[in-house]
Amino acid sequence: MSLDLIGLTLGTSFAAGLNVYATVATLGLLQRFGVVALPTSLEPLAHPLVIGVALFLYVVEFFADKLPFVDSIWDIIHTFIRPPAAAILAFVAVAGVPEPWRIAAALLAGGIALTSHGTKTATRAAVNTSPEPVSNWSLSVLEDGVAIALAWLAATHPIVTLGIVAVLFVASIWVLTKLYRFLLWVFRGSAARARRGDAAP
Repeated sequence: MSLDLIGLTLGTSFAAGLNVYATVATLGLLQRFGVVALPTSLEPLAHPLVIGVALFLYVVEFFADKLPFVDSIWDIIHTFIRPPAAAILAFVAVAGVPEPWRIAAALLAGGIALTSHGTKTATRAAVNTSPEPVSNWSLSVLEDGVAIALAWLAATHPIVTLGIVAVLFVASIWVLTKLYRFLLWVFRGSAARARRGDAAP
């Protein structure tokens, strides 16, 4: 398994954890317009049906992702979509290598996608504690941009992407720990206020 293939796989996995539909659509369009040459096993991503469905679902997610609390419900549902989709893409991408390596690649890709997805979900939950919507919209647009840029980078400069994914992975773990403490503090504060309200005459 070459470094180029590893970079492509891990880069698209992290991107898929943020927005799987934008990732698939980006890879498909890059292949269809001859910008890159994806591995033969991933060429079906360039089929008009795949691109069309991916773009349609991206548009749906684009609007759902801009609504506070709706975005959190959407993210919870996509816990069962983004990481498995990244694992499937990885398994297909490394076709031709021994089966144990394909399974290992799928597991690693799913874990990477789960990390970026978890960071996105926790960040949105934290942002939704604020009543103003601007931060939510800005964060959503930024996430889409990162997913598209990372998918493009993984397809065009996969070795560079390896280093970027390593940095993003470490940063995600750090952000997750900070957000976990913040959300725990928010929930405990809400519970304490609710208890005081119940105790009031």
